[in-house]
Amino acid sequence: MDQFPSQPVTELLLKWRAGDPKALEALVPLIYEQLRDIAHHCLQRERSGHTLQSTALVREAYLRMVHQAPPDIQNRSHFAAVAARLMRQILVDHARARRAAKRGGDLRVELEEARVIPQKQGADVLALDDALNALAVIDEQQSRIVELRYFGGLTIEETASVLGNSPATVKREWNVAKAWLSRAIRRGKRGEPRTVEKD
Repeated sequence: MDQFPSQPVTELLLKWRAGDPKALEALVPLIYEQLRDIAHHCLQRERSGHTLQSTALVREAYLRMVHQAPPDIQNRSHFAAVAARLMRQILVDHARARRAAKRGGDLRVELEEARVIPQKQGADVLALDDALNALAVIDEQQSRIVELRYFGGLTIEETASVLGNSPATVKREWNVAKAWLSRAIRRGKRGEPRTVEKD
């Protein structure tokens, strides 16, 4: 993840947070490859033939950053986490628009790395988003871990750094979250009501 020195990135993040819009413009070229990697990671889990490309996803995330108040970003890894969350929102918005246009077309995302469901099946990106939002209600940290690992492509160690936890805690919470999401998605597919009880 740290392909470039963190110091200039951190300084630019602080300037952006302080209200300097030029800092974001200067920041993006320094971390563009990282943003593209996150976008690629998000898109490789989408259905084949997805109309969004990595470059378009990075551009859309950048535009959303420009048009909102700067979040309280601490460092480079935290910035990557914010970018991953924005890209997830973009993909969900794209899936909703596509579903509305096609009335339920093939909007599946593979969860092979998370191993929450068998590889032959796929989770509808909207079902995954619903399940992740339900998980956030009962355990915000587990939801963020899934977002960072699954959408952001961060390692256990990088996720631990962003969240300020130990790698052992992140690994444990990641495994619990995957199991919870698996059950939530399966219940959703069978049309059963989704509960928000933490197992």
